[in-house]
Amino acid sequence: MRIPRLRIPRTMTTPLPGQERNYAGGFAYRLEPRQQLDRFLILGTEGGTYYVSEQTLTLDNAKATLELLHSAPAYAIGRTAEISEQGRAYKNDPALFTLALAMGMGKPETRALALEAMPRIVRTGTHLFTFVSYITQLRGWGRGLRRAVSQWYLRREVRELAYQVTKYQQRGGWAHRDLLRLAHPKADTPERDALFRYIVKGEITPALPDEVRAYLEAIEQLRQPDITPARAAALIRDHALPREVVPTELLTHAEVWDALLQQMPMTALIRNLATMTRVGLLTENSRATRHVVAQLTDDERLRKARIHPLQVLAALVTYERGRGMRSDGVWTHVLDIVDALNAAFYAAFANVEPTGKRMVLALDISGSMGGGHVGGVGGLTPRAATAALALVTLNAEREAHVVGFSHELTPLKLKPTMRIEQAIDYLHELDFGGTDCALPMLWALENRIEADAFVVYTDSETWYGDVHPAEALWRYREATGIPARLVVVGMVANPFSIAHPDDAGMLDVVGFDPNTPSAISEFVQGRF
Repeated sequence: MRIPRLRIPRTMTTPLPGQERNYAGGFAYRLEPRQQLDRFLILGTEGGTYYVSEQTLTLDNAKATLELLHSAPAYAIGRTAEISEQGRAYKNDPALFTLALAMGMGKPETRALALEAMPRIVRTGTHLFTFVSYITQLRGWGRGLRRAVSQWYLRREVRELAYQVTKYQQRGGWAHRDLLRLAHPKADTPERDALFRYIVKGEITPALPDEVRAYLEAIEQLRQPDITPARAAALIRDHALPREVVPTELLTHAEVWDALLQQMPMTALIRNLATMTRVGLLTENSRATRHVVAQLTDDERLRKARIHPLQVLAALVTYERGRGMRSDGVWTHVLDIVDALNAAFYAAFANVEPTGKRMVLALDISGSMGGGHVGGVGGLTPRAATAALALVTLNAEREAHVVGFSHELTPLKLKPTMRIEQAIDYLHELDFGGTDCALPMLWALENRIEADAFVVYTDSETWYGDVHPAEALWRYREATGIPARLVVVGMVANPFSIAHPDDAGMLDVVGFDPNTPSAISEFVQGRF
């Protein structure tokens, strides 16, 4: 059905028991702190939302996180480490921020838990710099922080540490020499002491292990002004040098990228597809393209690399567009790589078991879903992200209606066979308006659609109409006799949900958690 446009918007003026005003001025249920922590860790607050700024959204999440760190510190820190370690978040920054809050503002026992969890969350040099940037805004360099930073440098094998300090050299005004001077770690071996000397003074001494010394010497050779691309490529291959140590002027040559590609980690491969295409390495039917496609379609390698769906989606949106968001670079995409990225997106989620149930997938296409960036991915609005995420469930289900809603509802022409970028473009062409999250249930009731579950992808900023979403589901159950379930897929890290917290047949999940589609399947089948 299409609800007619009205001159004066109908707004819900009376909340149900337990509801609060959302950012749009309507009413919804406030998430429990544990639920909000998951949203914050997985989706982040970068870019804010249509209704609130990044600063306000971050502050709201920080307050909820501090509340949980005070009431249940072991859970909050353990959950943060779990989500970070399992690669369930596109960016690790929210986890690093939470760790800094625990260590900088918590009680002594909370700080002890944070120190214990730090190795699980602060895994790379970039993580370390980001964590230090956060925590130094909250506190000074006390004994506990010095010990924690020292242990980061002391726990790693010397070869691995050499890789970390050269690949991730500086960020946010911090460099490794700064941290060594502040933390004063005491080297446990002459080899580590020699590496510390290299970090602080740039000296390569005989005390370094042969492999490490050769690796560092190769980096120094790359920096010579007369080095040729061919020589650079040979050094990269012989010593497995990462892209970050290669001078910018060498990164315009296809043969240098070809050398990097041979041992390139999956994350770096996905991130650099556009550049490798622009310099002429990735072309139709080239050897390099066949290599990339093989890597992107290797499900086991994707799982081992813990590739996040948003990482693939961000690359797909950018690569298929053929131009960068923040640069003047342009390229002509290779269709085989676009297809491989589509396949990699689905593979990045946990295995999704078909439910065999009758489902309605309802995508919020209202105006507010066009604001902000999911997971901080530039250009990826919540509306665009719903199209990609809905396709994951749609590909697993045989019987599913797909509708879009704002202040009116319309069936959508999304099909399992659609490529993701086609689905995103399709949603962008639709008309937008106010938000009425009750429409999917009311539409199903009026049109006698038998549904075992409604899966609603939304920001829960519902305000239009005169029926609350929870009421609409209750009406549907009573009128049809079907104990229909409701799954709310939260697309932004705000603290609201349309799911009633005390109704066991309603569930709120986080959009773009790799486990979300399988969680939807389990819930719809009544397994929890």
